[in-house]
Formats: sequence, structure tokens, C-alpha cells
Amino acid sequence: MLEDIRESSQGLTAKIILGFIILTFAVAGIGSYSNSVDTSVADVNGEKISQDEFNKAYQAQRNRMAQQFGDMFETLSADASYMSNFRQGVLDNLINQKLVDQNSDALAIRVADERIKDTIRNMAEFQVDGTFDNNRYLAMINQAGFYQSSDFRDYLRVEMIRRQLTQALVSSEFSLPYQEGMFTTLQNQHRDIRFATITSEQFKADIELSEEEINQYYLANKSRFENQEKVKVNYISLDVNDIAATVSLTDADVEAYYNDNISRYRDDEQRRVAHILVEFGDDEAQAKASAEALLAKVNAGEDFATLATENSADTFSGENGGDLDWIEAGVMDEAFDNAAFALSGVGSVSEVVKTEFGFHIIKLTDYKAEKVQSLADVREALIVEAKSEKAQDKFFELQQEVARLSFEFPDSLEDAASVINATVKTSDWLTRGSNVEPFNGSTAIEAAFSDIVLSEQLNSDIIEVNDSLAIVLRLNEYQEANVKPLAEVTMQIKNILIAQKASEKAQTVADELLIAFKSGNDITEQLSAIGATMEAKTAVTRVGSGLDASLAREAFKLPRPSESGVSAATVNLSNGDLAVLEVQAVNVGEAKSSPNLTQQLTQQLAQAAYLSYVESLKTDAEIIRREVAAPTSQY
Repeated sequence: MLEDIRESSQGLTAKIILGFIILTFAVAGIGSYSNSVDTSVADVNGEKISQDEFNKAYQAQRNRMAQQFGDMFETLSADASYMSNFRQGVLDNLINQKLVDQNSDALAIRVADERIKDTIRNMAEFQVDGTFDNNRYLAMINQAGFYQSSDFRDYLRVEMIRRQLTQALVSSEFSLPYQEGMFTTLQNQHRDIRFATITSEQFKADIELSEEEINQYYLANKSRFENQEKVKVNYISLDVNDIAATVSLTDADVEAYYNDNISRYRDDEQRRVAHILVEFGDDEAQAKASAEALLAKVNAGEDFATLATENSADTFSGENGGDLDWIEAGVMDEAFDNAAFALSGVGSVSEVVKTEFGFHIIKLTDYKAEKVQSLADVREALIVEAKSEKAQDKFFELQQEVARLSFEFPDSLEDAASVINATVKTSDWLTRGSNVEPFNGSTAIEAAFSDIVLSEQLNSDIIEVNDSLAIVLRLNEYQEANVKPLAEVTMQIKNILIAQKASEKAQTVADELLIAFKSGNDITEQLSAIGATMEAKTAVTRVGSGLDASLAREAFKLPRPSESGVSAATVNLSNGDLAVLEVQAVNVGEAKSSPNLTQQLTQQLAQAAYLSYVESLKTDAEIIRREVAAPTSQY
């Protein structure tokens, strides 16, 4: 039968069918690549902003807000409407950055490789004792998420190009004297007003709610009544401080540590010197002759500082009489160093000394002898340091053992706890937001809500909370995010709805009073009926008036009163009440000068110019936005 199939497959019909099948698969294959799902969150002039870019920016901004506002941000983040606006703000920033980057490219703005290299080498974050340290550089950029140095250079290049463009834009702004005068006149303007406060509280007693209204509000706002997901964990901790308390040292140990670290307890000899420098120029012999002539003047009693000021090629030190401040051995050029430390007493002067910079005359102006602290003087502090170092070594050793045991016996913490004599503790309820130590860092919380802990219910990996503390945790109890039942939140909903309806009633009353007032009617009796009266305030200022901020702000928004109409409005006060406000007079402010005003106005103009610049880019840009949801993984 197989032979028959083989022979049949050689026929024309079979080949046509086979070719059709191959073509079908080929087209389907091409389609699967060409029709890949677009997960970008926006498209700016044909360049996409990826979901990954958005996730990183979102989490970074979320972390900044959580760090800045703590529990307040956690409360705000439970509001779906707030978080929707928050995500849109993140997307807006990404779009603005993309537009600036595109415009920088169009203007051919570049940053040279050498400048980037110099910037990196001069960044204080990457220096040890004032010198660039490559190991520190690599460690810090890895910690920041740049696992290749080229990634960090690319990131820095983009940031420097953006800064170059924006600085060129904002640094061209300036303010004029007449603008400063107008600004201070407006700032110092004051107004006479009167207002009546309409409290919403008085309308609450007459408000009735139906069960249907309560139920509809509950169904429409379930996100407001959610319990966040939370977890309790069992954990063990390994603490350097606990280990240090168990370390014992003999007198020999203490003395050995002192000798091994004697440099910590020794202040090296220091000398303060001044010098006069004569550079080689075109004629080295002539330069040496000039230096020797100056030395002769010094030896003849002429003032060294005056000669340095008038003759030294080192103009920076020359301005200070040649002073080079305190130096230690090995810091200066070898020949200079040898001569400076050969001077035997304060006031003594060297012979002419030749270095690669020219000829020097060196004067010793002050002296600090080497000082070594005795073991007795530093013993107490030394013992703490020595114990800490031994504890740190033991900490790393035990950390590896704890990691091994918690991995080999993933269903319990007891084996790992026994090796460090630790007690298994249980945390309070933890959320993805702010928590108490040692769960106040993102690493510990990420582990607590990880799949390996929640789904697989195994021990976590060892978590380095900081340089001196490590923990391992496992699930104790988990509570999913859920909506509170209606019965539990009924009273809360009632209070919300009553407050809303009372505010609406107060707004209606305020609007009716405003209409009557603007029509020229006396509203004294109507105000009296709701327990309100007109209160007058004169010379109200923009700031520091003692009034509700919303009332003061609206008072300076309203136009000047005129014969043709009343300048009045209703105002929503910060405590939920309303007010009917009238501006009775506008008094011109005094123009005052301030030393910081020019800078403040320039900064405001620069900020406005930058925003206008971005808006102009948007006008000519083709921007496609897509719906953005919160990233599923949170840190």
C-alpha cells in the first residue's frame, strides 16, 4: 500500500495539490508575522511608544508619588478616576519627550562621544576620593538597570540632547523692567469685597434617599469600596547587628586589628606651603635665571607673598601670596614634594626646584606633625569596628547557608531558622503600598506577592533588605482584592449621597441668589431665611488675607465693578460650603522692586516658552493615542 501511495504522489494532480498546500502554509506564515499584535500605547509621527516604555515610566512615577505622599497616595490610587488621569499624565509626558527627541534629530543636535565620556568621568556618583572609579561606575549603573555600559551611554546621550535643546530655548528668555512693574502692581493690588456664606449642612436634614439610589451608587462605584489584596507572611531574618553581639575578641585580636588598620588612627604629617612659579617659556636658561633672581630677593628679606603676587605664573595661588594650602607627602610632583618636605622649619625657603611645570621657589608657612592615636584612646570604638567586620564576614557565610537550606527544604522555614538560631516570625497584613520594616522596600514586597510565594506556596529566595539585613519569607495567609458588601458600606454611601444632594441644593440656592443680586434686588431677607448675612472685607490681598483660598482667588478673577453691572459670582469653598461674592472696589497696588523678581519672572517666562514650544510641536504632529491600562505587575 505504501508503494501505491508513493507512486500516486508522483502524478501531476498530486503535485498541484501539494503545491497548493505549501503555498497556503507560506501565506499563512507570512500573515502570522505581518499581522502581529500592536501593543504600543501611542504613535508619534510614525514612531511608536511601546507598552514596556509606558510600564517603566508608570512604575517610576508611581514609586516617586508613593515615596513623596505615602499613605495619601495609596488612598488616591484606590480611585479609578484618579489613576486613569495619572496614567494619561504619564503618557502625555512620554509623547512630549518623543516630540522633543524628534525635533532634536531634525535640528541635527548631537552630543560628541568625548563629551559623554567626560561627563561620566566627572560625575561625583562614580568617583572615589575625587577620582573616577570604573568598578563603582559599573556597579551603580547595573543597580540602576543598565546592564551594559553602552545602554547607560545611550541613555545619557538622549538626556544631554534633550537638555541641550531645552536649555537653548529657555536661556533665551528675559524679563523687562516694565513687565516687572506690571507684575508687582498686580501682585500688590487689593480689593474691597463682601460675601455671604451658604452652608450645605442646613439642607441635609430634609434629604431623603431611596434604597434604589443607594444600590445604584454602590453598583456604579464599586472600585471605591474595594479591599486591597493583602498577604501575611512568615519570615526569618539574618541581621549583622545580632551577629555582632555574639562576637567575642581577645586582647590579641584587638591589638592585631589596631596594627592592621593603623592608617585609620594616624593623621599623616601635613605642610602648608606657598610657591612662586616661573614657567620655562622659550628660553629655559633665562627662566632659571629669573627664578634665581627672585630667590635672591626672598633671601634678601623681600616679602614672599608680594613677590608671588607680582611674579608667579601660577596666578590662582599668586592672588593668595602663592599659598597652596595643606599638602601631604606624595600629592605633588616628586621634585616639588621632596623639596617641600625637606624644609626644616616654618618660614624656611627652598632652592630653585625644577618640575615639568617650570622652576619653583617653595616656602614652608605652617606645619602639622604626624599624629597617631594610641590603642587605649581608640580601643572602645575599635572593638565595635572589629566586631562589625567579623560579623559582616559571618553574615555573608550564613546568608549562603540560609539560601541553600531554604531552597533545599522549600516547604518550611524551620531548617533555615535552626542554622542561624532564628525564630520564625509572622508579619502584619502587607499591601503593595507602604508597609513597616523590614517590608518597606520594593524587593521584599515584590517577593511577598510573587508566584513562588502565593501560587506555589514555597519559600522565597533570600532577600537582601539592605547591607546588614536579609530575610526569607513564605505565605501565611492571603486575601484577594474584593468589594465590600453593600450592607457594610450602606452608611458610608448614605453620607456621600446626602452630602452631594445638600451641596446641589446649596448650589441651586446660591445661583438663585446671584441672579437676584445681579438684577439689582436686595437679597438681605433671602439670606436671612437661610441663616446667612453679607460680610464686608476691605483691602483684601492675594495672599495672607485670612479668607478661604477659593474665595480670595475668585475675588481677584472677577472684573472691576462698573455702573453697568455688579461684579459678583458664586464660589465653592474648600469646606464644601458655597458663597455669594461681590467685588466692590479694586485698588491699584504699589510697584515694588525685589532682587529675586527678575529671576522669578524669567523662570516663569522660560517655563511658558517651553510649554508653548511643545504645544507647537503637537500642532504639526500626527499623534495616535491608545487606551492605557495600569501595568499588571507592580513593584
